[in-house]
Amino acid sequence: QLQLVESGGGLVQSGGSLRLSCAISGFGSNYYTIVWFRQAPGKEHEGVSCVTGSGDSTHYADSVKGRFTISRDNAKNAVYLQMNGLKPEDTAAYYCAAAWDRDCPHYKWIESDYWGRGTQVTVSS
Repeated sequence: QLQLVESGGGLVQSGGSLRLSCAISGFGSNYYTIVWFRQAPGKEHEGVSCVTGSGDSTHYADSVKGRFTISRDNAKNAVYLQMNGLKPEDTAAYYCAAAWDRDCPHYKWIESDYWGRGTQVTVSS
């Protein structure tokens, strides 16, 4: 029912910033919790940030708290992840995923209903 497309990744120096976008299409998108995951080579999906369907609740992993900001614009059918103070350990493929009407935090990749192809973020030291 939903399609999600990530964009905004790239190569950035340590301490730099990137803004990731997740474009959502399909019916009922406002009922889906959107979660940003990331996956580094050889590692499992790691939950990064979460926002509920209404945008009234957010959550951040300890590793990114204070540096990343998630936001949601339902009028534009988009979720954003502003990433500041990037570190080499942030290097990963970043995915947005949708889970039906969940509370945040919700960082179980296997329970995601939809996800995009991902966008690569590489942070050089």
